[in-house]
Amino acid sequence: MADSSYPLPPEAYTCLPRDSLCDFCIGRKSKAVKSCLMCLAYYCETHVKPHYESPTFKKHKLVDETGHLDRKICPQHEKGLELFCRSDQMCVCVLCTVREHRSHNIVSAEEERAEKQKVLVVTQAEVQHIIQERMKELQELRHNVDVLKSCAGAMSDCEIFTDLSARSEIVSLIEANERAAMSQAEGYVERLEQEIMELQRRDMELRQILDTEDNIHFLQNFPTLCVPPAPMVPKVLINPEFSFGEVTKTATEMKEQLEDICKKEQSKISKTVSETPVYILLPRNGDRRFKAPSRIELQEPKTRADFLKYACQLTLDHNTAYRELQLSDGNRKVTRKKALQFYPDHPERFDGFSQVLCKEALSGFRFYWEAQWSGEFSAGVAYKGISRKGKNSSSLLGYNDKSWSLLCSDSGFSAWHNKTDKELPPASGRASRIGVYLDHAGGSVAFYAVSDSMELVHRFQARFSEPLFAGFGVGSSVAICPLKVSPALTY
Repeated sequence: MADSSYPLPPEAYTCLPRDSLCDFCIGRKSKAVKSCLMCLAYYCETHVKPHYESPTFKKHKLVDETGHLDRKICPQHEKGLELFCRSDQMCVCVLCTVREHRSHNIVSAEEERAEKQKVLVVTQAEVQHIIQERMKELQELRHNVDVLKSCAGAMSDCEIFTDLSARSEIVSLIEANERAAMSQAEGYVERLEQEIMELQRRDMELRQILDTEDNIHFLQNFPTLCVPPAPMVPKVLINPEFSFGEVTKTATEMKEQLEDICKKEQSKISKTVSETPVYILLPRNGDRRFKAPSRIELQEPKTRADFLKYACQLTLDHNTAYRELQLSDGNRKVTRKKALQFYPDHPERFDGFSQVLCKEALSGFRFYWEAQWSGEFSAGVAYKGISRKGKNSSSLLGYNDKSWSLLCSDSGFSAWHNKTDKELPPASGRASRIGVYLDHAGGSVAFYAVSDSMELVHRFQARFSEPLFAGFGVGSSVAICPLKVSPALTY
């Protein structure tokens, strides 16, 4: 378990910049310690000395080595980036100010960095505060799991069960429910530990960018670091309404009846134990008023109002977006562009197909979302382990055993999973909005054409073994539709 101190575990550094090598070493190259923003070259400790000693290099700007010197050159004019255009929020060179960015609000990189530095300091303080909160939640969750385990153990040893002929079946039922609850709790613990590690990695990135002397490097990385990371895991508490009291009451009644009636009542106990929720998913918006779902509410939804009870808030993850995809509208809309977007390198980015995943991990409950689309597109869900690299079936939504998808176009629909497709009849009307209903615990994901009614297009049945992430393949544009979100599903 990682704590809030440093250094982080080795796997947490996979996204940090790699060491660059000196451009002037002959033979075996030494590690670069400085880079020159005038020469646009890397220097080791030996070859950087002339920059300190010779008057020729007096006006050159040396900064700590950060890599990616090619990103400090203007792609239009091949001049060094020295200024910042506030009108277009991008770094520019001197020639840009008299051409493409003429009459724009131009300031020095130093001046813009000073303003944005204040924002990152606040962001870092918020990240560190969230880390402390998650560490406390992790400790509380482990304690609550121990309480649940001791409660179940006490019930299995109760005298009422000892006197019943059906004791072994009831105890087995309680133990099975306990094992399922423990397994689910371990999953939440693991996901919470992963979120803490991600937050610590973000804190490390903020520390590095705040300490850098390279103003251009700072400004280019500011957009991806200024927003605190979204929560990955809902807050988990033991349901205060959960107890085995209903089981005890039913067992007492069984004890007073004949043996044949006792056998019939066993099914009632099974249903009571299985359907009583163990966990409450508390929203992080501060609203603690929550009512555990009733058995009627857990029935399969039929009308759109039924589906909207499971509406969840989703945001697109820019770290997974293909480089031709532009995110907007608070990362809830994606549009395919001809020009490449200036995204930083990231191991989770799709580099072969025009695809993007959402940030939120979906597990252990029911979820519903809708998407508005134009041009051919696909909607689906995938495990985090889906490949992101290359133009092959292992990284295309629906073409592998780690994803399920519905391909939509003006000509119709087709459902895809593990390279197997199924041609589907067209919807009764033009389906410009698709609804996706995921029952993670029930093992199904269904796609609906949304209009005045809900028209089922296709349903996959599966046994989901880990959290799923919503994803889209983008031909022209896709927008996640705003829905009224249930408080229990607010991340």
